[in-house]
Amino acid sequence: MDRQATLKWLGQNPDISVLIIGAGINGIGTFRDLALNGVDTLIVDRGDFCSGASAGSSHMLHGGIRYLENGEFRLVKEALHERNLLLKNAPHYARPLATTIPIFKWFSGLWNAPFKFLNLLDKPSERGAIVIKIGLMLYDAFVRGESPMPGHYFRMRRESIREFPPLNPEILCTAHYYDAALIEMERFCVELTGDALAEGEHALALNYVSAVGARGDTVTLRDEVSGKPFEVRPTVVVNAAGPWIDFANRAMGVETGFIGGTKGSHVVVNHPALREAIGEHEMFFENIDGRIVLINPFKDRVLIGTTDIYIDNPDDAVCQPDEEAYILSLIGKVFPAIKISPDQVVFRFSGVRPLPKADAKRAGQVSRDHSIQVIEAGNATDFPVLSLVGGKWTTYRAFAEQTTDAVLKRLGRDRQRNTRQVAVGGGKDYPAGDTEQSRWVSEVSRESGLPVERVRTLFTRYGTRAKEVAAWCAAGVGKDKALKSRPDFSEREISFLAKNEQVVHLDDIVMRRMLIGIMGEVTLPLLKELAAVAGKSLGWPKRKMDQEISRVVEILKAKHGMKL
Repeated sequence: MDRQATLKWLGQNPDISVLIIGAGINGIGTFRDLALNGVDTLIVDRGDFCSGASAGSSHMLHGGIRYLENGEFRLVKEALHERNLLLKNAPHYARPLATTIPIFKWFSGLWNAPFKFLNLLDKPSERGAIVIKIGLMLYDAFVRGESPMPGHYFRMRRESIREFPPLNPEILCTAHYYDAALIEMERFCVELTGDALAEGEHALALNYVSAVGARGDTVTLRDEVSGKPFEVRPTVVVNAAGPWIDFANRAMGVETGFIGGTKGSHVVVNHPALREAIGEHEMFFENIDGRIVLINPFKDRVLIGTTDIYIDNPDDAVCQPDEEAYILSLIGKVFPAIKISPDQVVFRFSGVRPLPKADAKRAGQVSRDHSIQVIEAGNATDFPVLSLVGGKWTTYRAFAEQTTDAVLKRLGRDRQRNTRQVAVGGGKDYPAGDTEQSRWVSEVSRESGLPVERVRTLFTRYGTRAKEVAAWCAAGVGKDKALKSRPDFSEREISFLAKNEQVVHLDDIVMRRMLIGIMGEVTLPLLKELAAVAGKSLGWPKRKMDQEISRVVEILKAKHGMKL
């Protein structure tokens, strides 16, 4: 069903088993799990899918080696296991990421680590080679025999500088290990949602719908497009609003204090020298203040982060000038000869981690683990509310599984399917190896009539969903006409996104169905062309197209420091 059909259906059929508020990764993961198990479920978000905290991440899939120091062994083991499942189930988006830690001391932190483990010390200290070695040994041990990637190793100064010539000559050695990256996180969420919807009409998803009230057995929702309210009657509510969990509970008449979120800001830079210096490796190290720093390859750009600052209202989260200056200054510790100026920053973004409220003196000490906080029926409503607190991108599937099991128990239903081995979106039937991928591309080229290189581009963007996109592109009048401002995209490709991926606003395409926003590749001519193509597909009048262009320009300026 399209958006209008879904709204009409809910108006006539307001009774649902599960309402999920919040379409970030944890909410969408739970939505898919419930859909696979045949539970009638509605997921809503006041914005677009994956437009909140889940869009503000570091785009990494990792176990969290530094969490070992806090004694969070279960979390690290779970995260590493889930990282490996993501590499298997989403091979079109999840990729191994070689990670390098520049090390400046041998024994630093050796005595701090056990005291931190016992909660007797909160002062940051730079971790030396011995502490890092112990952590990486545990990292490898947790997934021994299961990981598709090699174990860790160390290199001394001379060999390290040979591999990374601009590296600070004051290093003693470097540690090397593997984690994973997921650059296309927004697309991943869109495809995860699509997988759930494909299970049948018992799964319903609406973006731009807010929860604005609750009474008795009823939740009042508001369509943010039309401004019209409507009601649903859920048996169970899952509050997956991330850092907005307490706000969503308050809207339903329940005062909670579950969240103590911290803001993490990042910048994306266009800096060829820095990009060449890191190669295909993430640089992962500590600043003098104990804050973890990452310098990631991000296609032909470089992603640098991050901060960890307590924040009360997640709506206020933007990357401030002092944060940007701090982030850029971090480069000098590992690459002292490489200078970056603010005009090389092409995109800034900030997300709020939905961490549990805690008394920790330092934000980095707060647990990254997840939990379900339950408000039973009768306290304010006639239905229970399960609030999903904490969690990491990497562990979304495990958290969703835990939540789904809790919901199924309350509904008196048994689990029918498990998501451990279920591929996501374009990861289904993904060809393994270059030879098989070339054969797949050639077959789709023959079937669709599109050139091999065009299909290869679609395969890179969408995995095996490229077959569906290619068929759509080949079927249109005028066929696969390239955009003037971005010839690597076509009008039919954009119309496919607009018609098949629940696009409501132009920024849904720019920021979440494509990567051009975060890559800093948006131009006014391109916006006008995208608005014209999407507008034609969605029936926008000229005035609406102009409004959508202005909306994108304002979002890029206010939230991401970009001026077109």
